[in-house]
Amino acid sequence: MKRFVLAVVLVPLIVVAQGKDAKADPSKPQPGVNWAGQVVRATGQGAPDLKAQNPAQARLGAERAALADALRNLLAQVKGVSVDGTRKVSDLMEKDEIRTRVEGLVRGYKIINKRYFSDSGVEVEIEVPLAMFTDVVDPDTTQMFAAPPAKPVEADKSNTGLVIDARGLKVVPSLMPRVLDEGGKPVYSIDFLSTDARKQSAVAAYVQNIDDAQKSQKAGEKPLVLKAARATGADLQLAPEDARKLAALNTSFLAAGKVVIVLN
Repeated sequence: MKRFVLAVVLVPLIVVAQGKDAKADPSKPQPGVNWAGQVVRATGQGAPDLKAQNPAQARLGAERAALADALRNLLAQVKGVSVDGTRKVSDLMEKDEIRTRVEGLVRGYKIINKRYFSDSGVEVEIEVPLAMFTDVVDPDTTQMFAAPPAKPVEADKSNTGLVIDARGLKVVPSLMPRVLDEGGKPVYSIDFLSTDARKQSAVAAYVQNIDDAQKSQKAGEKPLVLKAARATGADLQLAPEDARKLAALNTSFLAAGKVVIVLN
């Protein structure tokens, strides 16, 4: 009878413990592309080296294995990133030069977290900024395609960035989105970025709602909000009145990549 009672007590405890381990932590950074935070993340796991002479060596081996696993996963995540709505990074990596550059940039990862388990196993989380791949997917051609200088007009010059409301449109988040006027002419693209911005900022961030866009540091405290009329892949076309509104403003913030796109 005592054994039966003990089993009844232990089984619920085991189930609860397993359920807790399986439940995802909403505060934990998730692997994949974080378009709002403009990073690519990956996780790797490593088991302890059973042939190690002591626990310290076993854990060190687990860390190395976890990091190697995370690096493989990170490269896979980067390969799947959309370049312009039609191509992925993996398509560009068919060229040896680009593959070598991408693999080198991925090795410049940053470790953002480590978790140690009771069995001496280790889990490692790493990430790289999306901006690191800007010059890979589109080499700096500032001298050929420099963005036009900001217009010294008497319009409101206090806008700190641009928010494009693309809700309801089928937009493909990409490294090289373009904003077009009603005639299909780019009013913003990767070619508008300054040399410094190419190194520090992705072309645009993508968020899920207007509130997040207006709170985004990328768009600044007072962004100009425009509505996209249509979308094709990663390209967004403005309505004629919005295109004229943008053209009338001092848009020096575009050279700094201060653009946020709202999805859903």
